Amino acid sequence: MANLKSAKKRIRQTARKTSYNKISVSKIRGHIKKTELLIAGKKKKEALESFSKLQSEISKGVKNGIVKRGTASRKISRLSSRIKAIK
Repeated sequence: MANLKSAKKRIRQTARKTSYNKISVSKIRGHIKKTELLIAGKKKKEALESFSKLQSEISKGVKNGIVKRGTASRKISRLSSRIKAIK
């Protein structure tokens, strides 16, 4: 356990930021799963709508430092190519 006042404050800040980050990551994961299910079901229109929401969430994650830029680009690229392949 921390003894210094500043160390205790940092522990509180870390706990608060961790909870916010977990919420954002779970939103992103949920949108990814939903989009992948729609892709598997060959529902292109719904997949595109879900994908646009996913892109927004991922961009917010990158801006806030929750998701790395390369990881975000890779996920968006792979999902968009899978959506384009739906006939």
